[in-house]
Amino acid sequence: MDTSESSSTEPATGLPAEPATPRPGWRRWAMDTRPLRIPAYRRLWSSTVVTSVGSQLTAVAVPKQIYDITHSSAWVGYASLAGLVPMVVFALWGGAVADTVDRRKLLLVTNTGIAVTSVLFWAQAATGLDSVVVLMVLLALQQAFFGLNSPARSASIARLVPAEELPAANALGSTVMQTGLVAGPLLAGVLIPVIGLPELYLIDALALCVTVWAVFRLPALPPLGEGPARRAGVREIAAGFRYIAGHKVLLLSFLADIVAMVFGMPRALFPQLAAQTYAPWGEGLALGVLFAGIPVGAVLGGLFSGVFSRARRHGWMVIWAVVGWGAAIAGFGLSGNLWLAVAFLAAAGVADMISMVFRGAILLSAATDEMRGRMQGVFTVVVAGGPRLADVLHGTAGAVFGPRAAVAGGGVLVVVLMLALAAAIPALRRYRI
Repeated sequence: MDTSESSSTEPATGLPAEPATPRPGWRRWAMDTRPLRIPAYRRLWSSTVVTSVGSQLTAVAVPKQIYDITHSSAWVGYASLAGLVPMVVFALWGGAVADTVDRRKLLLVTNTGIAVTSVLFWAQAATGLDSVVVLMVLLALQQAFFGLNSPARSASIARLVPAEELPAANALGSTVMQTGLVAGPLLAGVLIPVIGLPELYLIDALALCVTVWAVFRLPALPPLGEGPARRAGVREIAAGFRYIAGHKVLLLSFLADIVAMVFGMPRALFPQLAAQTYAPWGEGLALGVLFAGIPVGAVLGGLFSGVFSRARRHGWMVIWAVVGWGAAIAGFGLSGNLWLAVAFLAAAGVADMISMVFRGAILLSAATDEMRGRMQGVFTVVVAGGPRLADVLHGTAGAVFGPRAAVAGGGVLVVVLMLALAAAIPALRRYRI
């Protein structure tokens, strides 16, 4: 590890990493599953498997129910904002909390809170309450619990697996989440006409009960060290931002994601492209495959992550992944054929998976354990906020320059900015484990 950018010396677990011996033939390309041999990580990962699909059922059900009540897409947008604000606030605070308490206990409390919220979603739908205000309050509450939960969950990984297996662990988790993004909405679309919205919420609530049980069986994860107990307040949050500013490799890992997502995430233009550019293939079909393109590519990247998950030059992996993302998005913008466009989106999804894996590994390995929660809190905000800023930017640019020009231009800008950052600040290029 580049000690100039990391003061973290404690091992991720009490056990040495299993040597990453090359595997013969096609197996060297397959997903690295070594972290699943560790019971504690396997429990955490299995809880993600269960909830990745269940959470997407609620993510589809809430806007569907709001639209059914109001017949207004504007209210669906307002609901998204109602969920974003508490998620951002509580993710930053939750990162500080995760650095001051036993992370297992925090995960138990927050997962229980999310499960209770899902039960309340079911109750309001089952009773026919039909109140947008209630739905938005419940959504805000759910996202607040998620904001508290996500930093603790991510920061815990480095305490459960050896440092050399962090990329493999991140690939396993990211693949499951991306699979949920594909399978969850498809399953919701099939189930809503059959069982209805209330039961959809109930399935998510039951899945979260499995998550609570898996977290309950984790080992205790108290703060390391014997220093005085800290309180999770504004001072601790500010200390986290100062820590990022003082560690260039961490700062650049966040900037890389901001560049990729803000300038290169074109989802706001998918409806217009489906209605105009790809209309000959059918607007409905075009819209569906455009939205599925990136997650499908990310899943494929995860399934064949055996080679890149063993890389040691993590900084260069992030740089080339972001450059690859930008190039694929530019190719998508220039594509007039729907299936070629989807192929470029899938390639972008592979690049995004690689970027997620190694940015996550850098955040866990380059930060000390006492700072990991706060780093993951900021990471949660960046991951959630970047695409929403991209929606505004691409929507505006698409109206001015046209959707294809806006997408292609954004992809080129990602490549230029990432290469400029890498050239100007060598910390990310030099980082390795």
